[in-house]
Formats: sequence, C-alpha cells, structure tokens
Amino acid sequence: MTKACVIGWPIAHSRSPLIHGYWLRKYGIDGAYTKEPVKPEELGGFLATLKDRGFAGCNVTVPHKEAAFAAAVIKSQSAIAVGAANTLWFEGQDLACANTDTYGFIANLDQCAPRWKETDGAALVLGAGGSARGVVYGLLDRGCHDIRVFNRTIERAEEIARHFGAAVSAWSWDVRNDHVAQASVIVNTTIIGMNGKGDPEIDFKLAKLGPVVADLVYVPLETPLLRSARTHGLVGVDGLGMLLHQAVPGFEKWFGVRPEVSSELYALVAENIREA
Repeated sequence: MTKACVIGWPIAHSRSPLIHGYWLRKYGIDGAYTKEPVKPEELGGFLATLKDRGFAGCNVTVPHKEAAFAAAVIKSQSAIAVGAANTLWFEGQDLACANTDTYGFIANLDQCAPRWKETDGAALVLGAGGSARGVVYGLLDRGCHDIRVFNRTIERAEEIARHFGAAVSAWSWDVRNDHVAQASVIVNTTIIGMNGKGDPEIDFKLAKLGPVVADLVYVPLETPLLRSARTHGLVGVDGLGMLLHQAVPGFEKWFGVRPEVSSELYALVAENIREA
C-alpha cells in the first residue's frame, strides 16, 4: 500500500484527506492518505524519517511551508520562486519539493474563467504573503507584464517587487481602488473575508475592463469580495477550485495517476464546507 499524508500544526481542519480519499476510491488505488499533526520543533525529525514511516511523500500546510522548502534536497522552480513548499516526494533517497499553489491558482482560473487572459490590463494582487508570491509567479509565467501588489505594510509588497523584477510594482493598500479601472484580473490573497469576516472593499463601479475576480479564501465559498464582484456582473472565481487543483501534482507523484478535478469532487468538498 502506498501512503501519503498532510502535515501541519494544527491539522484537524485540513480537507486534503477528503480530496485524496475521493481520488483513491475513484481510481481503485491501494493507498492511504492521512493527517499527521507535527509540531514545529518536531518537523526536522519527522521529515528525516518520512520514508522510514512508509510515506511516499506529503503535503505541507502552515506553519511548515518555509521549513519544508529548506529541508528538501531537490527544489522545483515553483518552490524556489515562492520560497516555500507545500508538496514533498522522493526522487531516489532525496527529498524533493514543489509549491503547487501556483499551479492550482492558474489551473482554477483556466477552468472557471478560460478567457481571463484575453483582456490586456493590469493584474491587481491584494496582499503580500506567501500566497501572493505564488500568485505573482503564476501570473508572470502566463505572460502578465503589469502586476501591482497592494499591502498594508508596503515594505512586504516592495520585497515581492524586488524579487520578481520590473513587471511587478508595490503599492500602498489605501490606493487599491485608484487602479481598478486598469485591471483585467483582481486577486485577493489575504485572509480578509474568511468566515465572512471583512471585505477588501474594492469599488467595482470603477472597473472598465470587466476584470476576473479571484479570491483564495474558500470558507465561505462566496466571500464578500466575490458577492460584490458578481453583483456588478463580473466573473468571480472562488478559492475551492484552487485547493482542488493544487492537490493534483502531489497525488500524481505519490500514486502514479494524474487525477481529474471533477464537478463531483467540487460538490463533495463544497458540501463539507457548508456543513462545517
């Protein structure tokens, strides 16, 4: 039996076992995927014995993503760009890592708003944490040449701009609505709106290019940002699709099958979110 897991502290909230368990059943694979609570001070020892514990690899969630990246011997370009890893596997005896959040974000955009690149405007990225880095890397990889990062602490946005180069600029949070008219994509990478609390307060009346609006938050499925965008006739892309798509590369690495993100899987996890 092939085994994989998700590690974090805490980890009880993770929906990864629901996703991977669905695929294991669908493809008739003799495998298991579990939650493993790992304290920060225990991470080094856990990863050093991951193979001995019978695991083909693991997903990594907060607060371990940066430490997992540092522990890996083989680092994919996605992980290097973001400076963090959420997926680990073995190449021979060496621990390898990737950041599949970038893949998940872009794949979700492509599935839910396939025409998102047809309008040549600016991409507005709200927030400047690790998730923002993954989004910026994905947008650059798909040819976006004007990415504007907005953050309350502008120094963090400036760090991202320096890291990624001339196509990325840093801006104060307070001027975000001054840029909405030039936007073709708007992405919330902050936790504003999680559990319905807070709103990034984007004035969509100013939108001239019909921007696609994506929110990485997926609890609730329709955040205040997405509700506002849809009220103004814009396409809103929720964060659940990204969660599902980012799981695809890891499953393929561990279990040897590239799984499909289907409407049935989306409905299964969406129902779990609503019941929580």
